Amino acid sequence: MTTPYFQAYLDQQQAAYASIPLDKVERITNLMKQCWEEDRQLFVFGNGGSAANASHFITDLGKGASDKLGKRFRCLSLNDNVSWLTALGNDYAYEDVFVGQLQNYARPGDLVLTMSVSGNSPNLVKAVQWANEHGLTTIGLVGAKRGRLADLAQEVIVIDSEHYGRVEDAHMTICHMLCYSFMEQ
Repeated sequence: MTTPYFQAYLDQQQAAYASIPLDKVERITNLMKQCWEEDRQLFVFGNGGSAANASHFITDLGKGASDKLGKRFRCLSLNDNVSWLTALGNDYAYEDVFVGQLQNYARPGDLVLTMSVSGNSPNLVKAVQWANEHGLTTIGLVGAKRGRLADLAQEVIVIDSEHYGRVEDAHMTICHMLCYSFMEQ
């Protein structure tokens, strides 16, 4: 016999999944397809669990989707170079760990996707502001608090929950839908 806690958790997780706007997922898929067709770069990043989701997403896209398509996605998780992250954080400020990398790699027309439950992480906000100012297309996956990212990102998906685990799981589900749309269609 399961305790009511686990059933309630699962019910609330299903509600978070139900809040995913599939039309917006399809729009992001189309932006990613255009990025891939034009041989542009996709940058993904986040903090904490969202950083892990960014790495996972890029692995699935860069290997799995690229293998299926034959032509490779040019994609990079800005969370994965620890020495660069710590150098930027130490020598400048933690809010510069992503914008500092975009300044080296990003070009107008590239695509940025960031994930944040709160939507207010200063390092994500600063990177999205910079990307908007330099001709990149910006996507934000956020939780119900929305935060500044919901106002800054050009494309936004809001998960109707403030629970970190549920929102991060819904964000990863979106990332899997994006990857598998290329792998299975």
